[in-house]
Amino acid sequence: MRIGIDITGGDYAPQKTVHGAILALNELPSDTKIVLFGRKTEILFELQHHNTLENNFEIIDCKDVISMGEHPTKAFKSKPNSSIAKGFEYLSKGLIDGFASAGNTGAMFVGGYYSVKAIPGILRPAISSLIPREDGGVTVLLDVGANADCKPDILYQFGILGSLFSEHVCKIKKPKVSLLNLGEEKTKGNMLSQASYSMMENNPDYNFIGNIEGRAIFDSETDVIVCDGFTGNIVLKEAEGIYSIIKKRGLLDEYFKRFNYENYGGTPILGLNKTVIVGHGISNEIAIKNMITLTKDVVEAGLTSKIKNHLN
Repeated sequence: MRIGIDITGGDYAPQKTVHGAILALNELPSDTKIVLFGRKTEILFELQHHNTLENNFEIIDCKDVISMGEHPTKAFKSKPNSSIAKGFEYLSKGLIDGFASAGNTGAMFVGGYYSVKAIPGILRPAISSLIPREDGGVTVLLDVGANADCKPDILYQFGILGSLFSEHVCKIKKPKVSLLNLGEEKTKGNMLSQASYSMMENNPDYNFIGNIEGRAIFDSETDVIVCDGFTGNIVLKEAEGIYSIIKKRGLLDEYFKRFNYENYGGTPILGLNKTVIVGHGISNEIAIKNMITLTKDVVEAGLTSKIKNHLN
């Protein structure tokens, strides 16, 4: 297996990204090769700093960088020699099996959509996130920002993507799928919620259990929560805010420690033809390491093939 990582992506690149790759190297099987996309001189400097040999990795020299503030589509098209563009070039040609970055999320989404493309039948690829549950498990939340405006058929399909991710990557048998709403009754919510519920109930594609309210997001009532990207991003940022406040006040226990983004590293863009993982912009070396190992896990799970087979 060959896993590519954008070394220039993230607020603390290349120091933390290279360090994270070194940490991942020590955890991954010997037959897994990590391919580093970035400025070679910077990569070699960091490897030397950590007393790590260059031949432990494959390095693809990329002179350009897509920064966080750049327009995703314009930057991806105008910088073919950037680490993100080169990573997708290798991914589309089958030279790597998965590609991960903590850089510009929009550029990663655009790159995935234009380079490796969406799986035939996918209306909108989605970005998911893992929400820690009080019972020790995790709940898949999607979408968390890629699709701010959605139609009912898109939310219905998010249920398919989330259910397959929960089953094959999170190892949950027959995941329970719910729709985030302001009430449990099927008649509650806005027009989008009501129309989506009508499509999702009694469907043959996944185990839909109905609406779920915001207060139940962190319990074990459901395994997958479906919502539009506008709502999902607010939920995700609120969870991050809660973690920051509790940490600042010194109130962390074993449950709230699991809200730390470092534990998860990143999340896949579901619905693409290849494995693409996006990480948090403030990722440190631990988060980068976990982002790389997550990429391996998603590739090994054959999630893309399972989504294709389900749609067919």
